Amino acid sequence: MKYRIFFGMICSVLFLMKGTAQTLGGNAVFSFITLPNTAQISALGGVNISTIGNDVGLTFHNPSLLRKSMHGQINSSFNNFFSGIRNINTTAAFYIPKVDLIIGGGIQYLNYGNITQTDAAGNILGNIKPVDYALQLMAAKQYKERFWLGVTAKYIHSNYGIFRAAGIAVDIGLLYADTAHFFQASVLIKNLGTQLSTYAPSQQKEELPFDIQAGVSKRLEYAPLQFSLTAHNLHRFNIFYSDTTFNAAEGDLRSTTTLQKMVVHLILSAQIYLSEKVELSVGYNFLRRQDLNIFNASSGLNGVTAGVGFLHKKVHIRYATGFYQQNLFHQFALNFNIRGAAF
Repeated sequence: MKYRIFFGMICSVLFLMKGTAQTLGGNAVFSFITLPNTAQISALGGVNISTIGNDVGLTFHNPSLLRKSMHGQINSSFNNFFSGIRNINTTAAFYIPKVDLIIGGGIQYLNYGNITQTDAAGNILGNIKPVDYALQLMAAKQYKERFWLGVTAKYIHSNYGIFRAAGIAVDIGLLYADTAHFFQASVLIKNLGTQLSTYAPSQQKEELPFDIQAGVSKRLEYAPLQFSLTAHNLHRFNIFYSDTTFNAAEGDLRSTTTLQKMVVHLILSAQIYLSEKVELSVGYNFLRRQDLNIFNASSGLNGVTAGVGFLHKKVHIRYATGFYQQNLFHQFALNFNIRGAAF
């Protein structure tokens, strides 16, 4: 029964979004808002909208995951990317009993460090400190016994020296939760919005990184395991990046089959609960592996992510990492409750 409900949710969303404009790979503006905001999501492959857990950081990308138990909870995350790029995120949630509504807020901030500014001839003009940030408000409400509806409104801003742009977007999530059988399924419409201003006055408005996602998570009843399957970019079939200029000059080196085009929409992940205080996470992102693979060379562990969580009753500490060719990223997250309540 629950699986029929899940597929019905997907079909309904796809029907409603029929005819929506499609953003080609690499052409969307404000792509930083697609980055995972917390270590748990990073460890699960970078995208997960259905995992079962009491982590307010999960709600940043799916507001329908907000719960009353997250009242007063704060999640802070720090990701040290390559070449001095730093990503800082904060998410918090509160429950309002009078209207039976859970609200939340979040900040996503990227600092790209100091970059030398030059003109077209290569003359040094000084330094710039480019930054991206997004501010968002979230709200969720339970419908009947097992359904949750969540909405996020976000303001997005980029500052690259004299070039600045802003935009607004909305996320809408619907979640089905069967707590008795440890099962959750969700569909999500992400980044439905527009630019408010462009980087240049004469520039046309660009499309945001619109996405339709769906996911299921199942925790085993008699084993300390939880599995998730997430699908993204469901509004378009072929999501492989294609550089037409490169293909014209060098030829298209990447031959893709129909099966490959289907599989790269998926992310598989699992969590192992070693005890009440320690959890391990692992994920596999098919699209990331394809994007990072080098033609006619070893692919290594591209697309694989992993993480560990230490879950004290008053504070949760999580770490995530993933493979990018010969490099790793390192993301840390801290979860606590400002009211001093236990998880």
